[in-house]
Amino acid sequence: MKQTALILLCCLCITTLFAQQAIHTNHKPGAFPITDKRTTPIYVDGADHWLVQKAAALLQTDVEKVTGKKPAVANTLPQKAKNIIIIGSLDRSSLIKQLVQTNKLLADSIKGKWEAFQVQVIANPLPGVDNALVIAGSDKRGTAYGVFELSKQLGVSPWYWWADVPVKKAKACWYNSAIKLNQSPGVTYRGIFLNDEAPALSRWSKATFGGFNHLFYEKVFELMLRLKANYLWPAMWGNAFYDDDSLNAVVADQYGIVIGTSHHEPMMRAHDEWRRYGKGKWNYDSNEVQLKKFWEEGIRRKRSYESIVTVGMRGDGDEPMSEQSNIALLERIVADQRRIIANVSGKDATATPQLWALYKEVQDYYDKGMRVPDDITLLLCDDNWGNIRKLPKRNAPARAGGYGIYYHFDYVGGPRNYKWINTNNIPRIWEQMHLAHEYGVDRIWIVNVGDLKPMELPISFFLDYAWNPSQYTTDRTQEYTNEWAAQQFGDTYAGEIGYLLSKYTQYNSRRKPELLSPGTYSLINYQEAEKVVHDYNALVLLAEKINKLLPAAYKDAFYQLVLFPIKASANLNEMYVAAGKNQLYAKQGRASTNELAARVKALFIADSLLTKQYNQELAKGKWNHMMDQTHIGYTYWQQPPVNVMPAVKTIEPPAQSRPAIAIEGSEAVWPSETGKAILPAFNNYRSEKHYIDLFNQGALPFNYTIKAETSWLQLSSLNGRIDKEQRIWLQVKWAAVPEGKHQATVTITLPGSKEVTVYVPLEKLTIPGYTNVTHVEGDGYISIDASRYAKAITEKDINWVSIAYMGRTGNAITFFPPFGRTSELNATSAHVEYNMYTTGTGAAKVMVYCAPTLPFNESNGLRYGISFDDDTPQLVNLHADNSERAWAQSVSDNVRISTSIHTLPTAGHHVLKIWAVDPGIVIEKIVVDFGGVRKSYLGPK
Repeated sequence: MKQTALILLCCLCITTLFAQQAIHTNHKPGAFPITDKRTTPIYVDGADHWLVQKAAALLQTDVEKVTGKKPAVANTLPQKAKNIIIIGSLDRSSLIKQLVQTNKLLADSIKGKWEAFQVQVIANPLPGVDNALVIAGSDKRGTAYGVFELSKQLGVSPWYWWADVPVKKAKACWYNSAIKLNQSPGVTYRGIFLNDEAPALSRWSKATFGGFNHLFYEKVFELMLRLKANYLWPAMWGNAFYDDDSLNAVVADQYGIVIGTSHHEPMMRAHDEWRRYGKGKWNYDSNEVQLKKFWEEGIRRKRSYESIVTVGMRGDGDEPMSEQSNIALLERIVADQRRIIANVSGKDATATPQLWALYKEVQDYYDKGMRVPDDITLLLCDDNWGNIRKLPKRNAPARAGGYGIYYHFDYVGGPRNYKWINTNNIPRIWEQMHLAHEYGVDRIWIVNVGDLKPMELPISFFLDYAWNPSQYTTDRTQEYTNEWAAQQFGDTYAGEIGYLLSKYTQYNSRRKPELLSPGTYSLINYQEAEKVVHDYNALVLLAEKINKLLPAAYKDAFYQLVLFPIKASANLNEMYVAAGKNQLYAKQGRASTNELAARVKALFIADSLLTKQYNQELAKGKWNHMMDQTHIGYTYWQQPPVNVMPAVKTIEPPAQSRPAIAIEGSEAVWPSETGKAILPAFNNYRSEKHYIDLFNQGALPFNYTIKAETSWLQLSSLNGRIDKEQRIWLQVKWAAVPEGKHQATVTITLPGSKEVTVYVPLEKLTIPGYTNVTHVEGDGYISIDASRYAKAITEKDINWVSIAYMGRTGNAITFFPPFGRTSELNATSAHVEYNMYTTGTGAAKVMVYCAPTLPFNESNGLRYGISFDDDTPQLVNLHADNSERAWAQSVSDNVRISTSIHTLPTAGHHVLKIWAVDPGIVIEKIVVDFGGVRKSYLGPK
């Protein structure tokens, strides 16, 4: 019921984030007809930019796709027309200039701006013309963005080709004349990096286009423009954009795409070009002359095409430079590179946009004092796992070159590659990039997208966010995801699809698929492994249900955007859980061990069949090779050459029956175990059940009977016959239980008069004032979703913000604006309060689960305050252990857990308080441990 309610809620949240909805498919008075009984012709000045004319031609085909009617595109105005569509840039279109000069078009809102556009209806714009829908841009890209915004609202998704999203059909379309669209970007350069592109994208591009040539890039450039992007780092694994096809740069210039090179490819030369043409070592100390010649050619070759030149130098193959490298050498390298830029271009170096990427060890050089000229953009970076390493100091002096961010959706490197499938949680992207924007990073946003597919959703969000950061000052990511789903699949199931997208990415972000192992999730505690499998499979059921309901035209898009990632992820997680159970069951001698081995094999085969369906059957084989990435069988950071099934064990059960028992919370087996079989404790304020497994270690079946000591205990079975195994569920009838702590028993009688006693601890409480208590101790702990606080205390401009679907198991909280405040805390300082009731006294360890945010503010760690009741808050440093080992653990687990010890002198009501101190701390979960917390990956439920 809760899931159904949530989905219904999602359905109600579909509002407009993308832009005002300007298109009607039914005629309304005063609306401008794009197509009605006839199509409205499109006019574009023949002297306008190539890109503007290309955008007009694409609009022509878009209108035809939507309505089946193809409007005319002309470079000369009709003598007389009731309605026309005018497309043009302020700098090249004579007609747009004329409309401005005659005050028919008021363009002050876009004049002189970067990539701005406006779309509006103008009455009597020209003699003989009654109305015109005018799409005007401040420059060529701005004009194209205006055209593609109209296309999107007509029903053409930016992903119509790259994800086979059907165009939404309509017999006629009108533009709402009352709406004037006026947009310009919040981030200057917004782009993607095609990286780690082998084997999937490289094989696919070769099979489809013959390689990474201009035919391939034309498709990429069109997608980018439809997503309002303008900046590309091209594919570079064994590829060279300028060298592989001389038309690549020409076509990029026509499409208005700014070309750059990655953080370790200076001066517009691809890394592979040094292998092809370089002479000597990639070492400036010993090979300066050859490197200068190599770089000169890069600047000469780029000509006057728009670009951002990467300066600086890393070691060969994206490695750190030698230990002997020093700041003075790097500063000399940058100075020499700028002289090359100036000499080749014939202009001052400041006239050519440049960036210096503070990637990995290069940030250390900056931190130790290395500086570059003020006009060079400082490209700050994440840690390759979506956690920003450094941001400018707040209120730092402005730099002419500003700041940028290089972010990752895909990575090759330690602690493990992640390349196979989308694991990017949209709320986390928003939270980190919101930090960046709040700290003034708005010159460049570029993200490593790997093979481009299957990163469609996070790419859309990243670029939409970069275009208009002001729309996302608070968490609107679910709203965004719902509307994105509506854009691809229509409104009918958009809420459900948005929910599926949010949940599967939340689940996938808990641990990258490449990091999964049979031991990731606990097989015995908190029913964790079973819950993981159940939750994924629940998404599969909902996704398959929607797939059956969707029109046939949407099937291919739904498979690649929703159904495949959910089914493949669910299958993979179940396979690893089954492998873990197989190993546990072999240790316990269960007769079902071999069945689990067979299940692992079946799931491994299912993975390959899903891949085959994606590669060979989806869209009639259009995406063959796009799912070639190996993802099963990692043994270290690098990918395995082929998928390798997890190891399984088989056993040979004895010919007779051999009854045995295991319980939740233990790997032990009874009756062979001598210790007590004690279940996790029950508590009347928790709705939960626990289990006993009865199983056979032999080949012949056996009978059993179960007797509970009291009528309080309700068992799912009291007797029966077992061939392999049966799980017995225990619940408590609380109405019949006296107040206080009890230890009931369950006696299981097996063949040969063998008996096993299972002890069932339980506690019934009556809590005075329970309505004010949210969380109750049971089984030695309290576990809290961070968003379930009782009270949030704000301070001046500091507010607590909940972030939906962020966190491995629930929602998260942080405080905005994300700037530091004093660590001198008092009762009115910003904090959140959690009301709880404890049954024990003494030491309590509080574990705060936080997102693995890094100390981006040049501190020794991010801190929060924590206290119980009226105690003085302790300051806890989330990065007290800031070692490489601790970082690797935090990104692998996608959480950083810090602890503090407190003393509770009395049992009963208490208030746990967490205080805002340093910015960027995102709290996901809180566990108060009174000695009962058991080992698990996600922590207690």
